[in-house]
Parts: sequence; structure tokens; C-alpha cells
Amino acid sequence: MNKFDAVIFDLDGVITDTARYHYLAWKRLAETQGVPFDEAFNEHLKGIDRMGSLDLILASAARSYTQEEKLALADEKNRHYVQLISTMSPADLLPGAVPALDACRAAGLKIGLASVSKNAFAVLEMLGITGKFDYVVDAAKIAKGKPDPEIFLKAASELGVAPERCLGVEDAVAGVASIKAAGMTALGVGDPAVLTQADRVIPGLDRFSLAV
Repeated sequence: MNKFDAVIFDLDGVITDTARYHYLAWKRLAETQGVPFDEAFNEHLKGIDRMGSLDLILASAARSYTQEEKLALADEKNRHYVQLISTMSPADLLPGAVPALDACRAAGLKIGLASVSKNAFAVLEMLGITGKFDYVVDAAKIAKGKPDPEIFLKAASELGVAPERCLGVEDAVAGVASIKAAGMTALGVGDPAVLTQADRVIPGLDRFSLAV
């Protein structure tokens, strides 16, 4: 008998790659604040929510910011990001994404999405896969971002599945930590040398298997 009743996926870097759009949007914002920003710095933002990412960037700024200023900058970044992703389509799905979702459905498992992106609903629509999920967490209603387990526990609760019967799928260190803190099994997508907390690591969803 399969040991899982539900599979909860991350979005960015797992099902689609919007990382390049986040990078471009954050880079433009950082440069307007006189903060150096490159791909190496961007790696530290993987799996971190918008305000958490902004705090990491502004930590290198020459001045301090009020909460109101931070919110305005976060909105500015998001507007640019939304413009960048507006051309997304099913062609932007990563290899194996749809077959993996279909395999979960064929196995009778519930399927959830636990993305810290507040644009997740829009991205799913553009990718044409909204209907493949039983529940999508609204990141705007999550108080604590990854690595806190809140977002994965919310998904499990709404799916009606105990955390220990859930498989979480993540590409970021913070995301894998979130899954493990929730008491779930973690399937990492990426480099096993990086995702050391994961129970198993695959290079991409084209190698997806429920045998973890």
C-alpha cells in the first residue's frame, strides 16, 4: 500500500521556472537602492517570501527603511514581476511536471500546492494546470514563510490528510526544511549536495516517483 495520501508541490523551480523573472525583478529593484545584486546573491532568496527577500536585499543598503517604504518597494518589485510573467504559457511547464501530477491523480492521491508566491494562482492559470490541484494555499493568508512549516501544514489540513501521510516536493533548502518541520516526507528537486535534508532527491519531475 502506498504510504502517501497526498502530494504537496512547490511551484517555482519544481513545476515551472519563474526564477529568472524573480531575478530580473529583484535585480532592478536592488539597483534602484544602490545594492549590488547578482545571481549568487539571488540564490539566497530561493524559497523565501517577498518581504523576507526584500529584507535580505535591504540589509546591504546604505540606509534604513520604514515599514511603509518596504511595502512600497515590495509592491514595485511585484508589479515588475507580474509584467515579466504575463507572457507565460503551458510551454513554460518544466519537463515531467504534468506527467507527475497525472501520476499522483492516477494513484488516487490528493494534490496540493504550497508556494510562497502571491502570484501562484495567476501562474497556474497561465500554465493551464489550475484544475489539476485539489487545494492551492493562498500565500497572502500565511503568517510565516518557509522554512516555517505553516504553509505545508495548511495544505495538509485543507486536503484532510495527516502530515505524516503527505509527500512534499521542493527545490529550495528553506522549502525542504519546511516540509520536514511539518512532519512530512521530503522529495527534493535539484542537487542532493544542497538539499541534504530531503529524504530523496531527483534532478527534475521527469524523474518523479512515489517510491520515496
